[in-house]
Amino acid sequence: MNAALFLAQRVTAVILAFAVTIHLTTILYAARQGLTAQHILQRTHGNWAFLTLYSVFVVAAAIHGPIGLRNILREWLGWWGSRVDSLLIAFALLLIVLGLRAAYGVFVS
Repeated sequence: MNAALFLAQRVTAVILAFAVTIHLTTILYAARQGLTAQHILQRTHGNWAFLTLYSVFVVAAAIHGPIGLRNILREWLGWWGSRVDSLLIAFALLLIVLGLRAAYGVFVS
């Protein structure tokens, strides 16, 4: 793995640790308060903090995941080259599009 991918993997890991902690804390809070999906959507509607957090979460996961998958494909299966890299870039873009669409959908719901 080159230095840029190594750094991207580590930086996104830190971001994901923060985002996952907030995400799980929010889930526990909602569950303990007995909030329904309707209540949660009311609280997230138009909430810029929610949209920002989950947008950062999505982008970090879309970068982190394909880099790790690239390493697994290289080490375990011996797959390498521009085809694999292109496929993983397309996968990352798909994750970004679908994830941001979901976050925005909850934001405007």
